[in-house]
Amino acid sequence: MSKNFYITTPIYYPSGKPHMGHAYSSIVADIFARFKRLEGFDVLFLTGTDEHGLKIQNEAKKNNKDPKIFCDEISLIFRNLTKTLNLSNNDFIRTTETRHFKSVEDIWNRLVDSGDIYLGKYSGWYSVSDEAYYDKDEIEDSSGSKVSKISGSTVEWVEEESYFFKLSSWSERLLKFYKENPKFILPTSRKNEVVNFVEKGLKDLSISRTSFSWGIPVPKNKKHIIYVWLDALTNYISALNYPNIDDNKYKKFWPADVHIIGKDILRFHAVYWPAFLFAAKLSVPKRVFSHGWILSNDKKMSKSKGNILDPVEIINNYGIDQLRYYLVKEVSLGNDGSISMENLKNCINNDLANNFGNLCQRVFSFIKKNCSNKIPKINKFNKEDEKLLNTLKNNLPNLINLMNEQNLNEFIKIVVSYSFDANKYFNDAEPWALKEKNPERMKVIIFTVCEQIKNISILLNSIIPLATKKVFEAMNINKDQIYLDNINNLECFNHNIELKELNILFKKIENDN
Repeated sequence: MSKNFYITTPIYYPSGKPHMGHAYSSIVADIFARFKRLEGFDVLFLTGTDEHGLKIQNEAKKNNKDPKIFCDEISLIFRNLTKTLNLSNNDFIRTTETRHFKSVEDIWNRLVDSGDIYLGKYSGWYSVSDEAYYDKDEIEDSSGSKVSKISGSTVEWVEEESYFFKLSSWSERLLKFYKENPKFILPTSRKNEVVNFVEKGLKDLSISRTSFSWGIPVPKNKKHIIYVWLDALTNYISALNYPNIDDNKYKKFWPADVHIIGKDILRFHAVYWPAFLFAAKLSVPKRVFSHGWILSNDKKMSKSKGNILDPVEIINNYGIDQLRYYLVKEVSLGNDGSISMENLKNCINNDLANNFGNLCQRVFSFIKKNCSNKIPKINKFNKEDEKLLNTLKNNLPNLINLMNEQNLNEFIKIVVSYSFDANKYFNDAEPWALKEKNPERMKVIIFTVCEQIKNISILLNSIIPLATKKVFEAMNINKDQIYLDNINNLECFNHNIELKELNILFKKIENDN
């Protein structure tokens, strides 16, 4: 089995300030990237910004700026967001980079060579906000305007000369591909949506525009600008030094293992992107995982409703680990998820402060007072000790499978239960009552619960990396030991070195009232 893993976020459209949806996609992708590293994989994790199109051109004009200068400024905000979210991305791609231009031009030429591009005239409904075309049955009237049923964005009637991609000719190939690769689109409900859409029959796709100039020109016909989605989707291979398909990076990481995207851009990734790649005679990604929207108190976030939750503001107030944990614990990956400040506070208090954080604090304080601040060395367990450790160890293959199937919520649910079990074990064993009458048994209990803290910390490391790093440092566990292989490796502790001071991992949030 290949030990390489390539995961991507959508590349974000930098026409405005980053929001919770951007944070969610990025955090989810980062968790999977970090987990694969814990498995021992060589991981490439890509994110970036999509900087072409009429929407960007209009925003730049509105701000009296050159489009490139406008993109430089906004893209930097998104690049800085990767640090704020504590992402472990290896690369950050911009569609205004030279390496990307070369890739897009090569893809275009491949589609020309395959006979899949022809010149015609486009007439239809177009959303500048979504940079997307919509059929008549996909729009509706709203407050005197035509809007997309999918996104709610305003659409306008457009007529112009355009190059077309013969998408209609790829319907059967796509349906066959979906059938042969049932996990290409997850969750399954989204796959069914895509299959139904393709079964209705695909229309040829307009892939160039002449009504604006901010983008990559069509080779040999500079008055046409390549459609922003053909441009944007190519970023996933631009980052691999494509069009040099003999490059080691391309050979190592393509096809991508998983594209993490929002449900509103599923069609582009699950229909257009594989069709482009089929026509270009290139490999198709292994999976597209489409998550739902983040709702604020059960409503879609929007400026007009005044319910937009700023991820940076929440991080400044509560912490990045806290936001990461909350988003993936409380939102069922694949479905829309409603978040609220009240639920965030409860999650921090109950799961992080009272459970995992409290476990670490209690045990380390006990060791400092009763074990010369060193983890005892032991080699004999009773049934209760073995039950605690083996329940986690024996379930490790299932936990790995859950993460590889993007079943993040079930994974967290199980790992959190191990933390509750460790707290209960510590309470029931009452090591404080054994210091005088049975010190050897006390040492076994302390070693066992320390081993479980280490195991839980490894499993949670991809989700709350800052907090678990503090635990590893306090226990004198080095970076080379933070792998899934070291779960229940009883040789990880140095019993001759004192524990380092561990400050409170998660402060409890006091209610405003």
